[in-house]
Amino acid sequence: MGLVRTTGLVTGCVVLCCTTALGAAETQGMTYLQAVVLGVVEGLTEYLPVSSTGHLYLVSRLLGLGATPEGRVATDAYVIAIQIGAILAVLWLYPGRVASMVRGFLGRDRQGLGLALNTLGAFLPAAIIGLAFGDLIKERLFGICPVTLAWLAGGMAILLVARKMHRHPGHGMELRELTLGAALVIGLIQCIAMWPGVSRSLVTILGGVLVGLSVQAAVEFSFILGLVTLGAATCYEIVREGPAMLLQFGLLPPAIGILTAFLSAVAAVKWMVAYLHRHGLEAFGYYRIGLAFITMALMLFGVA
Repeated sequence: MGLVRTTGLVTGCVVLCCTTALGAAETQGMTYLQAVVLGVVEGLTEYLPVSSTGHLYLVSRLLGLGATPEGRVATDAYVIAIQIGAILAVLWLYPGRVASMVRGFLGRDRQGLGLALNTLGAFLPAAIIGLAFGDLIKERLFGICPVTLAWLAGGMAILLVARKMHRHPGHGMELRELTLGAALVIGLIQCIAMWPGVSRSLVTILGGVLVGLSVQAAVEFSFILGLVTLGAATCYEIVREGPAMLLQFGLLPPAIGILTAFLSAVAAVKWMVAYLHRHGLEAFGYYRIGLAFITMALMLFGVA
């Protein structure tokens, strides 16, 4: 339960920072404190199975950002743009895997080529569905109620699946044993995370375990798949809404957000890998359920 206490403390600190920053919030622009808070939240939650989108949506509301339609568009673009920091964190932590994939495309690393093809295969379903239904999903599902329900449902799913998982995380296939068919299954499951609050990391980890990967291999594949999925989403959003974001917030707040997201993502990934060597996923389930009830209380009192 150490995770629950730690993440609960982090959530409390974030809410406190949000309350402080809210006093400086403006209809136009973003303070440096707000940029730091959003960057830290992105980095800490992107690769944990708790939903970075849901956290960022809640925190941006608490910060008072997006009060106008233009501000909402700019804020949505901002929280995606700072994913660059989380992407760089995985590149920093897993240079060997990335280099192996590059060598594979050059015909000099057979295992690297297999991992690269599996990653692209897992990315394909999300790319197709995202392009086809992305605007509809944003219109219908981006809201505090859908996010809260997703946190609750995801937490319950973790607890149900965790009871059936191997007690020893090392059991299961290694990453090199993953087939293209199994990667496609993970990719299809990843599409569930288009519902804000579900967590891309959560469904890809559970999807990896479902197709037979060990927990450690599933987590690593989730990180690698995130490079492509997050990279594509970030580039798409920057091209589409980047000018509006820069017009609203300027250049320095996004730069601060990317830097703080990078630093906090490095810390979060290292912690998560070490944590899963000793524990299962259950604590993340309890955290999500607890956060869902906290958010319900915030909505009840008109804070969120």
